[in-house]
Amino acid sequence: MAGAQQIAEIILKGFRKHFRLFQQVTARARHRFEQADWLAYQQDSSERIQFYDMRVNETIAELRQQLPAECLNEPLWQQVKQQYLQYLLFHPQAELAETFYNSVFCRLFARKYYHNQNIFVESTLNLQHLPAPISSVYQSYFPAQDGLKQSIRQIVADFAFSTPFINLERDIRYIVKSFIAQSPHGRYPVYQIRFDMLKSVFFRNKAAYIVGRVVTPDGQQPFIIPLLHQQGAGLYLDTLLTDPQHMSIIFGFSRAYFMVQCPVPSALVHFLRELLPHKTLAELYASIGLHKQGKTEFYRELLTHLTKSNDQFVAAPGIRGMVMMVFTLPSFPYVFKVIRDKFAPSKEFDRTTVKARYLLVKKHDRVGRMADTLEYSDVALPKNRFTAELLQELTETIGQSLQVDDELVVIKHLYIERRMVPLNIYLEQASDDEKAMIMHDYGNAIKEMIAANIFPGDMLLKNFGVTRHKRVVFYDYDEVQYLLDVNFRSFAKTDNFEDAINAEANCCAAPGDVFPEQIATFVTPQPQIRQLLFSRHPELLDAGYWRAKQQAIRQGVVEDIFPYPDNLRFCLRYANYDISPETNNENQHKAANDNE
Repeated sequence: MAGAQQIAEIILKGFRKHFRLFQQVTARARHRFEQADWLAYQQDSSERIQFYDMRVNETIAELRQQLPAECLNEPLWQQVKQQYLQYLLFHPQAELAETFYNSVFCRLFARKYYHNQNIFVESTLNLQHLPAPISSVYQSYFPAQDGLKQSIRQIVADFAFSTPFINLERDIRYIVKSFIAQSPHGRYPVYQIRFDMLKSVFFRNKAAYIVGRVVTPDGQQPFIIPLLHQQGAGLYLDTLLTDPQHMSIIFGFSRAYFMVQCPVPSALVHFLRELLPHKTLAELYASIGLHKQGKTEFYRELLTHLTKSNDQFVAAPGIRGMVMMVFTLPSFPYVFKVIRDKFAPSKEFDRTTVKARYLLVKKHDRVGRMADTLEYSDVALPKNRFTAELLQELTETIGQSLQVDDELVVIKHLYIERRMVPLNIYLEQASDDEKAMIMHDYGNAIKEMIAANIFPGDMLLKNFGVTRHKRVVFYDYDEVQYLLDVNFRSFAKTDNFEDAINAEANCCAAPGDVFPEQIATFVTPQPQIRQLLFSRHPELLDAGYWRAKQQAIRQGVVEDIFPYPDNLRFCLRYANYDISPETNNENQHKAANDNE
């Protein structure tokens, strides 16, 4: 038993170190926001993603150093798990500590040992008895005591930002005005309204989000206030969001993870889930930066779904990829992607390059335009859930990543993404108005990615999907690279058609050269679709436009990309809204009842 206790303590020590460092780098987000240090924020966000694997590897190294023989003693590990359970009884991050334990065990042992006796296939966390009540993560405010304005003023004040506001009283008036106008709860008298606001600020990119809910006799809905920092001027409240759909997009799978302090993650996640009932635990844990816990929750959701369904895995609809073999379970809203054994001749890279590019996207700001991926090793799925046709195709295309026995199909390396309607298929079924709207959004998607220093590489429509919110999202990363690594060139200018064709045909292109004029030919060959795209986004054909974006990135410019409609922003809705630095000093002294 002494060995079991020592192993359990080493694993728990490793987890504590991981969570402490995770919280430390997360806490820096406030300082980065207050100082408008966007590049440092991006660096912190990227580095944090690697913390988990580093701590797991350190823990395994310590186990092998101190207890080399016991490390692979499976019967002993059944005692280790029981001892570890005792440590988690009132642990505030119990579910995360379980996942950390699983990671250590699974890297030490072969897949045949992955069962309930040895690992936490199912969590021991009782959802009815969380480590702390959900109420511990939020603060309630009662407008009946002081009125709506004072309640909102107090909500903002309680977060104690060190950077001054440009004109907080003006912003509060607009918050109240918006609340009354856009919320059905706004018609209630103040004594029938309560605000429950999470105690932690949600930081991402160049914004801070105060997140909570408004509660009335009708029920509850989101109450989200995005804060922005106008460098040289101060902070301002950008808008008020009360639509659950807007909240769903803000917490969507195509955005970077939030930086948010969460001493009791389960309580925070369950608060969010009450506002976003269509989001899974996996999606919510991932959204707050706990992506490893998101993977654990997702796998549990998959196992549960398999027991409650009877359909079979089939090849995903659409054009077959040249790098990935993709399949799906029709009743489950995800796709499963495996790197092919052999690539098409036009793909001049290898498996290692593909994995590196998927990791690049994982660590980068996805600006709402690149789907998050869950990466797994040694995934075992029931063989009887695969159609014979799919199993044959998998054997032929990913045989090196596949192990098939009597009952299981084991995939050695696998990516999983949210299923979307491929853009090319969506366009085949769309009306003319829908085509115009979605191609405009496709252009916006390209622009937002390149603003974030991402060149998608293969911009064919089949590599983009359409979400249920009718947003275009990129999901094929085998050719993705940093925008700064690309050389954008133009063809020689001529008014003669034959000369133009010859110039394009005879142009010498070096590795890394890209000619934006070719987008019109190769990405959108259909005349109607091409016209819809380039009537709204003609600059995408101009190499100068792409080079200008590169220059801005080199100069350290981080563009604003908002996860909510521009028409909701106060500075665009109200003509007299001013966030310029020169108005900062006088606005600090405006009284609450000033008229503007």
